Amino acid sequence: MKNQATKLFGLLVLLTVSTFPASATSDEVVNVYSARHYDTDMALYEEFTRQTGIAVNLIEGGSDALIERIRNEGEFSPADMLITVDAGRLWRAGENDIFQTIESDVLNQRVPQNLRDPEGLWFGLSKRVRVIAFNKAAGLPVAVNRYEDLANPALIGSVCMRSSSNIYNLSLMSSIIEAQGEKAAEAWARGVVGNFARTPQGNDTAQLRAVASGECGITVANTYYVGRLIGSDDPKNNAITNALTIVFPNQSDRGAHVNISGAGVTRYAPNKENAIRFLEYLTSDFAQRLFAEGNNEYPIVGPTSGPVASLGPFEEDSINSAVLGQRQAEAVRVFDRAGWQ
Repeated sequence: MKNQATKLFGLLVLLTVSTFPASATSDEVVNVYSARHYDTDMALYEEFTRQTGIAVNLIEGGSDALIERIRNEGEFSPADMLITVDAGRLWRAGENDIFQTIESDVLNQRVPQNLRDPEGLWFGLSKRVRVIAFNKAAGLPVAVNRYEDLANPALIGSVCMRSSSNIYNLSLMSSIIEAQGEKAAEAWARGVVGNFARTPQGNDTAQLRAVASGECGITVANTYYVGRLIGSDDPKNNAITNALTIVFPNQSDRGAHVNISGAGVTRYAPNKENAIRFLEYLTSDFAQRLFAEGNNEYPIVGPTSGPVASLGPFEEDSINSAVLGQRQAEAVRVFDRAGWQ
């Protein structure tokens, strides 16, 4: 995987025309706290330094741990930027006064309005779509075209899911509450729980494997995980996706649920201008292409490429990503009342 990322990075550098003048001195830095742990992100950092002369100092960790660390460090924090996955976590960081408002014409032009904080605290950098996957050979007893269809009693004993505490499921539930209201969302959750084939467990890849093996009939998973299996060199991983039919839900109404990776400049950033410059760079054509081709994500701007492109086009839910955090507490309550462990 690392060798593939290195080769891809080298190819993209050759194809990229720098739009960031390399005028920074060697002692200029940007300190990044990141909850993303991918080889391709390192390639992004290296190219930013090559273009600008600004060194990227990286500290990696879990999202919640990094948010707590920055909060505890307060005005003495060395962090210039926090990068994390899921709009719900970005919202949590904003609620903890981790970020400062950023005014940037580049970011406002490059990042769609629904994929950034309304107050300019954080900005989406890449997208992941929560799709439905079912066993191709076994098929389904009823048509499933919407998330709501997962509650159909005809699917009893067929549905595999992650825990309700998982941030991806919390964000999906938040989007359903926004679209249909809390009462309808709870009825949906109860219906899905009634259709469980097993107690919620494992990550998205585990759900896909269970459906491919026939242990379950249907699940939901982020396209990042699907793309990773498609692009794998391991035939066993390819066999999983070959056994699945992937459905982009709700194409006839609100569109498929989209979540993001994103970042914001920290409240006490000691290198604020460098951080803004780095954040703008992450929305460049080069960075967006590497997010897609190197890490199986959808770009926030520009054409889709890489393994996920094979899944085809889709319509996406256009609600503002901040809603996924604002509705999070309601989502927790709905899951609890529905008995979704």
